[in-house]
Amino acid sequence: MSFDDKVLEIPQTLPMLPVRDIVVFPYMIIPLFVGREASIRSVEEALAKNRLIFLASQKDITEENPTPESIYEVGTIAMIMRMRKLSDGRVKILIQGVAKGRVKSFAKTTPSFEVGVEKIEEIPPTASPLEIEAQIRTAKEQIERIIALGRPLSPDILLVLDDVTDPGRIADLIASNLGIKTQDAQTVLETQDPKERLKLVNDILKAELDVMSMQQKIRSHSKDDMSKSQREYFLREQMKAIKNELGEGDSKSEEMEELRDKIINSGMPQPVESEALKQMGRLERMHPDASEATMVRTYLDWLVDLPWNKRSEDAIDLNHSKEILDDDHYELTKAKDRILEFLAVRKLKANNMKGPILCFAGPPGVGKTSLGKSIAKAMGREYHRIALGGVKDEAEIRGHRRTYVGAMPGKVVQALRQAKTNNPVIVLDEIDKLGSDFRGDPSAAMLEVLDPEQNHAFRDNYLNVDFDLSNVLFIATANVVENIPAALRDRMEIIHIPGYTENDKLFITKKHLIRRQMENNGITSQNISFTDDGIKYVIAGYTREAGVRNLEREIGSVCRKVAKQTVMDGVKFVEVNATTVPELLGPPRFLRDDKLADSQIGVVQGLAWTQAGGEVLMVEALKMKGKGGLVLTGQLGDVMKESAHAAMSYAKAHMDELGIPADFFEKYDIHVHLPAGAIPKDGPSAGITLTTALVSLMTDTPIRHDIAMTGEVTLQGRVLPVGGIREKCLAALNQGITNVIIPIANQKDISDIPKIFKDRMNFVLAENLDEVFAVVFDKSEKVAKKTGGKKDGKKSKPTAAAA
Repeated sequence: MSFDDKVLEIPQTLPMLPVRDIVVFPYMIIPLFVGREASIRSVEEALAKNRLIFLASQKDITEENPTPESIYEVGTIAMIMRMRKLSDGRVKILIQGVAKGRVKSFAKTTPSFEVGVEKIEEIPPTASPLEIEAQIRTAKEQIERIIALGRPLSPDILLVLDDVTDPGRIADLIASNLGIKTQDAQTVLETQDPKERLKLVNDILKAELDVMSMQQKIRSHSKDDMSKSQREYFLREQMKAIKNELGEGDSKSEEMEELRDKIINSGMPQPVESEALKQMGRLERMHPDASEATMVRTYLDWLVDLPWNKRSEDAIDLNHSKEILDDDHYELTKAKDRILEFLAVRKLKANNMKGPILCFAGPPGVGKTSLGKSIAKAMGREYHRIALGGVKDEAEIRGHRRTYVGAMPGKVVQALRQAKTNNPVIVLDEIDKLGSDFRGDPSAAMLEVLDPEQNHAFRDNYLNVDFDLSNVLFIATANVVENIPAALRDRMEIIHIPGYTENDKLFITKKHLIRRQMENNGITSQNISFTDDGIKYVIAGYTREAGVRNLEREIGSVCRKVAKQTVMDGVKFVEVNATTVPELLGPPRFLRDDKLADSQIGVVQGLAWTQAGGEVLMVEALKMKGKGGLVLTGQLGDVMKESAHAAMSYAKAHMDELGIPADFFEKYDIHVHLPAGAIPKDGPSAGITLTTALVSLMTDTPIRHDIAMTGEVTLQGRVLPVGGIREKCLAALNQGITNVIIPIANQKDISDIPKIFKDRMNFVLAENLDEVFAVVFDKSEKVAKKTGGKKDGKKSKPTAAAA
């Protein structure tokens, strides 16, 4: 069917069908599948009128709902010849291009497009007939060459071109059959001058010929390069065919060839590749059902799966890394600074850097393991975690020897296989909990893994070949550094991560924990809200930890209770405050004792450190009739018992100076008790606390109720430094005690206390017991006399630290 442009009347407005990834030319007959609702409506409107429709291409083929600005202005007026509805709701139409047209205006854009169309009349060529003929012949020759080079074009196109003499129509015909880019086809459509249009098509044909010629050269070159490998391939195929004819067909030849290719292309070092090919030769000679064949095949699979030369490129941006660390972890300033220092050095010295092995040490739940994940994210590396808690077999680290049934490589090699790169971040979790027994000592095997001078040639017992671990970034975590063997501890840089303060936990809960638990339990801010008082009540009454793991569990428990009330009772909103928390979680599980109400004789507030943070430890001393004996209760450890005996000896040696009655030890026994008797207690830091309690009892001098203390004591009365100052001082402040006595050697540790708390406290730095007694006894009752622990024969005054 054809149409006479002079007879066919074009209406002023036509339904418009936006088409994607195609440009329709006049005289072109093509099927189209129409699926968009607006497009189907345009087709129906055209069929209801005169079957004419305007086709215009979209500028962006991914746009589902095109706008007038995203559709080309020039398109083609077409006639719908046939239409059929498909079972999936789409419509298939057969259309024929009639004439070019230009959009003058948009009559409507919803629910379908209707546009005012201006027909574009064909103009006569501006070039001479000779030039036009030359352009036409050039186009035909180039089409012939393209077909000869293998382009899938119908040879009938040459016959059609022979019957057409109009240059513009020849250009349109070639452009519609060549399958060129949409933008290039649109340019051809919009070009009115037939000579320019044909020249543009010739340029496109020449570019296509250049590309196809280059493809031909590449194929020819590749064929030459592959001739040797193809010859080997043909010989192997012939050998396989001969074996099949003789009844000796080898069904695993193809599998062996695939394995050989994997070995060669895996990037193994030459010694490892030689060993792999040697083992493969053994495998080829074995019977497929032999048990050793399975072992060798498994070994080769491990070798080819390891990332010998695959690595991820470091993308270190310190500002971005700082943002990641701040987003994932609150506070932990020292740890973050050390990580950023490490990343900065890694960025400046990208090659051959033997970096330190970092070990994050701190109580459970403070974010040690997640810091390793954040480092991997900041560096753009793969992340893998190895849990070392309870590992007692050296083979878990170094692998089993292949002679054993079920042998496997160690955890380090397994981690590399899963990470699929040779430079991942591997977190060695709970390294302080490695054990040892008759099967060996895993911590000794870790020495080679964590030594930058040795791990470039780490040899797993299963692989029995060297693997370079120097590119791996190892990060260890531990709760108690003292449990790590000295040799292993010496290979790591220990970064201590302190427990969180109550304010830290409040911030973390508001920023992270509440949102996460609300998502986990299917409730929103329309169902629940937490007040600061409510969160603090949960922290103080239901958790006793340095981290936030149990706190998150309690927040989750609150969310589940609210979810139950929402579903079962129809409760729309619950505010979690200090009043509603006991209703949701029950009575508080931990009760915090307040400071002493008044000064007492023989009762002292000491300070202790636990895995959950600091604690205020009460020490009570009582005298009773006896002969100078000393009774210690409260489940005390050996070190604390020795501290009590040292305090007793000190008091006896300085009876006159302290004002202790001469017959005191002939008349009285002393009982020292530390409450919470079910909890074991040990350590030297209660030395000055025990001494103060005994002196107070012997001299009947009350002790200030607004002061707490910590420090080790010697028989000479010197006060020695202790650990956990930060946690101990924060525990005192939580119980309302603002005056704290600490050893003068611990003055450096005051800087670890957050300024917001430090400003509220008064620190007394003591060098000897004279300085302790000068401030600890209640001045309104009785002042202690001069004691031992002198310095240069003079009694020194206590030093008050600047807060």
